[in-house]
Amino acid sequence: MGLDLAEHYLCSLKDRMHFSKLSEIRIIQPALMCPADGTNTFKQHRRTPSSSSTLTYSPRDEDDGMPPISTPRRSDSAISVRSLHSESNMSLRSTFSLHEEEEEPEPLVFAEQPSVKLCCQLCCSVFKDPVITTCGHTFCRRCALTSEKCPVDNAKLTVVVNNIAVAEQIGELFIHCKYGCRPAASSKPAAFEVDPRGCPFTIKLSARKDHESSCDYRPVRCPNNPSCPPLLKMNLEAHLKECEHIKCPHSKYGCTFIGNQDTYETHLETCKFEGLKEFLQQTDDRFHEMQVAMAQKDQEIAFLRSMLGKLSEKIDQLEKNLELKFDVLDENQSKLSEDLMEFRRDASMLNDELSHINARLNMGILGSYDPQQIFKCKGTFVGHQGPVWCLCVYSIGDLLFSGSSDKTIKVWDTCTTYKCQKTLEGHDGIVLALCIQGNKLYSGSADCTIIVWDIQNLQKVNTIRAHDNPVCTLVSSHNMLFSGSLKAIKVWDIVGTELKLKKELTGLNHWVRALVASQNYLYSGSYQTIKIWDIRNLECVHVLQTSGGSVYSIAVTNHHIVCGTYENLIHVWDIETKEQVRTLTGHVGTVYALAVISTPDQTKVFSASYDRSLRVWSMDNMICTQTLLRHQGSVTALAVSRGRLFSGAVDSTVKVGFLRLLGGLGSSSARTRALDEVGAGFKETRGWFSKGGRFNS
Repeated sequence: MGLDLAEHYLCSLKDRMHFSKLSEIRIIQPALMCPADGTNTFKQHRRTPSSSSTLTYSPRDEDDGMPPISTPRRSDSAISVRSLHSESNMSLRSTFSLHEEEEEPEPLVFAEQPSVKLCCQLCCSVFKDPVITTCGHTFCRRCALTSEKCPVDNAKLTVVVNNIAVAEQIGELFIHCKYGCRPAASSKPAAFEVDPRGCPFTIKLSARKDHESSCDYRPVRCPNNPSCPPLLKMNLEAHLKECEHIKCPHSKYGCTFIGNQDTYETHLETCKFEGLKEFLQQTDDRFHEMQVAMAQKDQEIAFLRSMLGKLSEKIDQLEKNLELKFDVLDENQSKLSEDLMEFRRDASMLNDELSHINARLNMGILGSYDPQQIFKCKGTFVGHQGPVWCLCVYSIGDLLFSGSSDKTIKVWDTCTTYKCQKTLEGHDGIVLALCIQGNKLYSGSADCTIIVWDIQNLQKVNTIRAHDNPVCTLVSSHNMLFSGSLKAIKVWDIVGTELKLKKELTGLNHWVRALVASQNYLYSGSYQTIKIWDIRNLECVHVLQTSGGSVYSIAVTNHHIVCGTYENLIHVWDIETKEQVRTLTGHVGTVYALAVISTPDQTKVFSASYDRSLRVWSMDNMICTQTLLRHQGSVTALAVSRGRLFSGAVDSTVKVGFLRLLGGLGSSSARTRALDEVGAGFKETRGWFSKGGRFNS
């Protein structure tokens, strides 16, 4: 018979495991539990019959409406109590989860009348989940979300943060257990009052769940038979001892016994499952372990599915990124092809020009020489974060100053280390102009100011609000500083680190972008006009009319006045007669800058243009002897020092080159030696780097 019972149990166990897999059983902890540390977070006070009560409007739970039932107490029954614990908890869980879904508030009867300060001005009840709104007042969260305006100041209600302080005060208020309350006899449908037959305890509002989950007045059902009458928890033990529906503890294994306590004890002596209870318990434990393992496997499978989904998303993202990179690669390839074609066109243009120059040289105009060797680029200063707009050389210390759109001025050593010595910061706009007088550096900017810098210690010593518009150009002469802006040139007396406004030169028709001081004269360029001013009396003595738009650059040699214009032209005048002698063409963009290198035998003028090129012009015969394409952007600034040429461009770099002669430029050996000595001032250097910038050779 024992073998038959074991087989019967194993079959039932197999069915249970199958049912467990299909329904995906999860072990759920009871919803209402005491704190894990076993401590009580509330104090209980026994209510007296005369205790006062405060009524609130809230529906009761379904089980709360049952009247108190008194049943005789009897001794405990171990099996019945165990069954009660399991089934009653499940009943409570289903009851409470139903009410949580409906979100109906529980009855709330206070032991003492709460302070008015703890009541919401919208619902006139004690705060529930108090929050602070944008108007600074406190309301219930539900009230704040469902109401449009504050009743105090009529402001729009928007929840800002939970009012924790008020919530803690409300949590300290004492209330009556809900199992000690009943619907009030008043006409109000959702009002409650103290039930003298119910739970006599008062508890803190914050601890009501802990108390009510274990309250002796809590309604429960008989775990043996749902048909038994409703009970209070304190009467359940007595009921179980006389209940006629007690089941055998082995009913889950197939035992069909149902009886009272007396027959239950007799049945246990003869129950065929009682002898197998150790085996059954071990099997139950094993079954439970298998359920736990199955749950863990389910979690692992879910985790792996989640990881698989994330990996799939990542792969999709990588594919999209790869497609984007391929698109960028195709675009770059197309751009490189266009650049290559442009470079080929430039090379073809240069070859044509070189052929033309060689043809003229072979005709005996200048003798035979290789024009490509006249000027050679030797390195690049890198460090600015924006286009370079102006350059200035301090010859005493072999320092180069460069101003940029990044609002800074960089100081470069051009003699020994070829490093950036320092970055000067102080302007709030693009640095457009630089000028040196004595040991002071003057910088003009789009922020309409002129800053004075001490070159010895590279520190700012003064800032002057110079113009109402950007300062476009600066030049110094005769201990005076001249600054050009929109239709104005201001003349400043230099007094130490101060600039004293001496006079403002007017009568200009446009922006003054070019100023040059030579001997006793100041040359200013504006729209199609060059004005010549006598520095001694600051009066205009001559006006040269040009063509080709605004004058962007001016250079003065021993014999000529040269200007570059917006419309790509370079005009040349005789400095003595003021007659225009030549217009030089070749650039295909605005001529931004001009610079002069002179030797006893010849004069070279360098022009920088929007077309990214540098051209070298011989002033002896007014021809272009060399075209250089070294920058990746428009060339905007030029400076010369000891035979070296510095060029700044929109590509944020400054390139360095020097004039060099290989012989054959006529028969004069003195000329060759002079130009070679000029070129010897440049020291070839490779691989210099510094914090503020670097020099690439």
